[in-house]
Amino acid sequence: MEGFEKKESENSREEIFSKAIRAGKRTYFFDVKSTKRNEYYLTITESKKRFDREGNFHFEKHKIFLYKEDFEKFSEGLAEIVNYIKENAPEVEDLPDEYGEERDESSSSYSNVEFDDLENRK
Repeated sequence: MEGFEKKESENSREEIFSKAIRAGKRTYFFDVKSTKRNEYYLTITESKKRFDREGNFHFEKHKIFLYKEDFEKFSEGLAEIVNYIKENAPEVEDLPDEYGEERDESSSSYSNVEFDDLENRK
């Protein structure tokens, strides 16, 4: 996990406080910002490094805005769903992801073949 970083707020849209969390191939940014009326809100940004066919990379970002009046319901819903997943999700083997892409099990025609299987086919 990365440390906290406090940023000076010169205009009403600058970040007041920020926390970055690196999690595998993703980085999550939690940023506190303020409105023109000096009301704080949270932005949560997911950032993933992506490569095009030529090998150039860019960062794909997804962002949500969370306002103070929604904090309690959001955190309750998040806690409930995280607990559900922890208690009910089947165990899945983590496989290395060489290309930074997520595997989509529904559209994948990939089969797990062991080298021993290939030798036995001769």
